[in-house]
Amino acid sequence: MARKTKPARAKRTTGAKGFTPLRTLRRWLLRGVLGFILLMLLWVLSYRVINPPTTIYIQSEKRYLGEVERKWVDADDVTPVMLRAVVAAEDANFCLHMGFDLEAIKTAIDSGANRGASTITQQVVKNAFLWHGRSWGRKALEALITPVVELTWPKRRILEVYLNIAEFDEGVFGIHAASWHYFGIGPESLSSAQAARLAMVLPAPKSRSAEAPTPAQRRRIAVIEDGAQLIANDGRAACFED
Repeated sequence: MARKTKPARAKRTTGAKGFTPLRTLRRWLLRGVLGFILLMLLWVLSYRVINPPTTIYIQSEKRYLGEVERKWVDADDVTPVMLRAVVAAEDANFCLHMGFDLEAIKTAIDSGANRGASTITQQVVKNAFLWHGRSWGRKALEALITPVVELTWPKRRILEVYLNIAEFDEGVFGIHAASWHYFGIGPESLSSAQAARLAMVLPAPKSRSAEAPTPAQRRRIAVIEDGAQLIANDGRAACFED
């Protein structure tokens, strides 16, 4: 009579095909990162044609102040000298770089300056998609998003968005609100001197005023006005001019 043999035990599944919590966690983290990148990319691309309805900073100021002044205006309805004044004041090489002005960064580092190397594109990224602050996380995201904006948006669109989300006084956002707030006219009617005044306040809108500039600020306004004419003459305004 043949002896009965015990059924062989199923081999324990281990190794590459087995379930491991660490591998599953890595998989979900990767999916999360890829999903975040995709959503951010879609968000950036959407603002090429969709006007940003608000920003994190505008909402923060609205909660603090109760209300803010802001109305979108197309670049075609802003006097060209205003566009040139902003570029002359904030990023004279706007048409020459792809989001990062390496020469300005080097100059800022050599001089020990705290500000001056951030381009208009970087400021758009910070204001439209991120938050204010000096954290490394925000700066890293800014560095990643800035080239995407440069590659997918026309320069004129970058400047148009910047002019509509920049703060010109406490609770005053965008060139339309700023023009009426300071001068009682629309942005299409600004003179070169008025445009230079508005551009002068952008680095520090809560401590500078286009209405009552100090002697030092008046000298800065004159420099901006001359700079706006210079970039019109030497071709550095060509990328955003009609």
